[in-house]
Amino acid sequence: MVVLALFRWRKGKRKPGTLRKATSNDLAHLEEWASSRRGVEAYFEPRTNVTEATVVLVAHDGEWTRRRVDSLESLQKFGAKRSIPVYEVNRVGYPQRMRDYTRRLKLQRKRDGQA
Repeated sequence: MVVLALFRWRKGKRKPGTLRKATSNDLAHLEEWASSRRGVEAYFEPRTNVTEATVVLVAHDGEWTRRRVDSLESLQKFGAKRSIPVYEVNRVGYPQRMRDYTRRLKLQRKRDGQA
């Protein structure tokens, strides 16, 4: 019987079913993003079956970004160092300005597509 390998995992690649951990690139993105916007708040999203723990940074105007983080504790240290409040999204939810920003983007993309 011949078995064909449908997927080959290269050296250094993750095994199937493993979640990607936070990297230095994630932290660098969060630092750059937070330093270039004002009124930034952090919303911690706990680990799920699909993703590791993540953070959503939300600026004063609702613009947002999401990246993986190591833990709530590491995010709290990140926030304290930069005077960014940290919230647990399961307790407080997402801010309305974030939803409004996303809605504005969708409307703009729709308008741009029809032009």
